[in-house]
Amino acid sequence: MAHVAHQITPLGGGAADLADELAAAISRDGPISVARYMNAALQDPRFGYYTRRDPLGAAGDFITAPEISQMFGEIIGLWFADLWQRQGRPSPGRLVELGPGRGTLMADLLRAARALPGFRAALELHLIESSPVLRAKQAWKLADRLPEWHERFDQVPEGPALVMANEFFDALPVHQVVKVGDRWHERLVDSDGAGGFRFTHGASPSPLANYLPPRAATAPPGSIAEMGLEGRKLMGEIAARVARHGGGALIVDYGPARDGFGDSLQAVKNHRPHPVLADPGTADVTAHVDFAALAEAARAEGAEVFGPAPQGAFLFRLGVELRAKNLKAKASAADAQAIDDAVRRLTAAEAMGRSFKVLAVVPPGTTQLPGFHD
Repeated sequence: MAHVAHQITPLGGGAADLADELAAAISRDGPISVARYMNAALQDPRFGYYTRRDPLGAAGDFITAPEISQMFGEIIGLWFADLWQRQGRPSPGRLVELGPGRGTLMADLLRAARALPGFRAALELHLIESSPVLRAKQAWKLADRLPEWHERFDQVPEGPALVMANEFFDALPVHQVVKVGDRWHERLVDSDGAGGFRFTHGASPSPLANYLPPRAATAPPGSIAEMGLEGRKLMGEIAARVARHGGGALIVDYGPARDGFGDSLQAVKNHRPHPVLADPGTADVTAHVDFAALAEAARAEGAEVFGPAPQGAFLFRLGVELRAKNLKAKASAADAQAIDDAVRRLTAAEAMGRSFKVLAVVPPGTTQLPGFHD
């Protein structure tokens, strides 16, 4: 659910809020795609969810893994330091985070990576972030790291790149199609005539059906399928960079390991579920990440893919229990309990351990990676 930075499609107009702006656009042009609705809800220049606030923490709408415990970022940092060393310690290189939030993960990552001499000095820090609110927090947290900010990944200078994306792809817009009879039509958002919004579908079959797997032909009427075209495109750009110049990417997010059918669109406000079409711009709107589609996009660019592995298994393989033990050795009883609680939250199947997955994209020829093998 971290902040996204991607192409914004302004809706325009002099509306008082995003609901009015969307209603005016629908009245003028007709129902809009789910992707356009999601993009506006999150990124509208005046009213978008991420444009105006820091959504993280107890006072916000959700908490991500780096905010739960320093252990998460530290383990990620050691994973990247190991990858950098395996690839011959390239210098200069780019250390890139997509949607860095408050900068917490990157600060923990860099602190842990100090264990490998030369790692920090060899890498330029690049942050993909468009929110002025979050950029200010990142600048404070990472002041001594001299970060550079960009709106898009393709603005990062060429060269070896180590790319981190935690809860980033889930906030990229998705298109939806719904099966009407034996054909797939795009699912759209329309005004409901009472000041709100409702789902409808296009009158004609949609070419988006070309992205569906062959088994979509046997899906029953009423089935819904999603396609994250923007996520696939971005994954292709990252994989092409890694395959061409070296480095690697680690994608941590939630969603099924295999593609499937269903409506995963959801909204969160004040740490509780919120109706997706209610009060656009005031809640975080996300969808499950299609890891199979991301892996396919990466392989198409010549990169090697590992995973997706469940987050819990990934962290256990990389020694989260040992890190917790070391932290507890110097902690008070209350802090030790908090450390144990954080491990459970990050790794337990009923918490984040199973629903969150980890996908690695590395140069061709890579045969083994820590965290993906028992």
